[in-house]
Amino acid sequence: MRVFVAGGSGVLGRRVTPGLVARGHQVVATTRDPARAGRIRAGGGEAVVVDAFQADALRAAVGDAHPEVVVHLLTDLALPPGVPLDDTRLLANARLREIGTANLLEAAASAGARRVVVQSIGWLYAPGPEPHDEADALLPVDDRPTRRAVHELERRSLTDPRFEGLVLRLGRLWGPDTWDLERPEPPVVHVDDAAAAAVLAVDRGAPGVYHIAEDGGPISCERAKRELGWSATAR
Repeated sequence: MRVFVAGGSGVLGRRVTPGLVARGHQVVATTRDPARAGRIRAGGGEAVVVDAFQADALRAAVGDAHPEVVVHLLTDLALPPGVPLDDTRLLANARLREIGTANLLEAAASAGARRVVVQSIGWLYAPGPEPHDEADALLPVDDRPTRRAVHELERRSLTDPRFEGLVLRLGRLWGPDTWDLERPEPPVVHVDDAAAAAVLAVDRGAPGVYHIAEDGGPISCERAKRELGWSATAR
């Protein structure tokens, strides 16, 4: 199967690409930094340098790849070690979730992709009984950019009739190449387990939302276990 991975040189992308290749898929993956293209090639993928904010260039890149499935791993959260995540970076990431997502999903639909797998976050639930399942309400949209962007990303991914949309609400990433080498506040998921979930979702599971996190936290991952065949690795 031909798979287009947007964000292929990031912390998840450089794990997802070799995972897909190992399952026999042909992978085209993006980076906006030419210096990082080698990470994609090292994982067995074809690298394309493109910026998600450039709608025409992104549409051309996806169209040239002829993907059956598009995997959306775009973020703008890379920071040097020791640099805190501030409002400026959160605003930049929210902008990418909104504008970059819109551009990518339009490109996916134009290219005829039948399925889109999208990275989201699993800690924006409104107060209520825990563990939350995927049908529980999220916190409402307000003037905070992250909330607005997550709502918009999920709405676009789940309601477009031109493709099947699967949203993976991930716990906070921990492990190599992330901000946290040890488990942060739940919900959490090891970066390798999060990448494994994205690989599985390419050809498993009905459209909809899936929690991807370790057991014992505030969100239940029973649907992912049942439909994707995924579970967190004991560590």
